[in-house]
Amino acid sequence: MSDAVPVDDGRCFACGPYSAEGMHLRFAPHGEDGARAEITLPPRFQGWRGTAHGGIVMMLLDEAMAHACGVSGERGMTASMQVRFRAPVVLGQPLVITGKVKWKRRNVLAVEATVAHADGTVLATGEGSFVSRGPLAAGETLGAPGERSA
Repeated sequence: MSDAVPVDDGRCFACGPYSAEGMHLRFAPHGEDGARAEITLPPRFQGWRGTAHGGIVMMLLDEAMAHACGVSGERGMTASMQVRFRAPVVLGQPLVITGKVKWKRRNVLAVEATVAHADGTVLATGEGSFVSRGPLAAGETLGAPGERSA
C-alpha cells in the first residue's frame, strides 16, 4: 500500500458526483460517529430477477462504514469486512443505509452498517475493520468535493 494520502476526487462509484455510471449516494451525519443515506436501486443493479446483486449490497454496507469513518474525522479505508444477508434486497424500493463507528484504537476503526427498508426492516448487516489513512482536513468532504456531508 502506498504511503500517499488518498484523495477523494468525486469519482467514487458509490458516492462520487462525477462518476457517470455511479450510484451518487449522498451520506449525511447520523447520530454520534454515524452516517446515513437513502437510495432506490434501479434494475441495472440486478442479480437474480428483481433483487439487487449481493456485491452491490456489500458495496452499500462498505460505503456506509467509510462515511461513518469520515463523520468521525478519519480517512478510513477497508481492511476487512463481514456481511450477513438477512433478506433479499428488492429493486425499486426505498432503502436506508446506515453506518456507525463502534470504536477506534490508534489507526484502526471498528465499524458496522445496515441496509434496511424505509420501515426499518433490516435486509443486510456488515461489520468491518477500517484503517485510518489520516484525519480529514477541516471542511474536507467525502463524495462531494466542495460540500460538507460526512
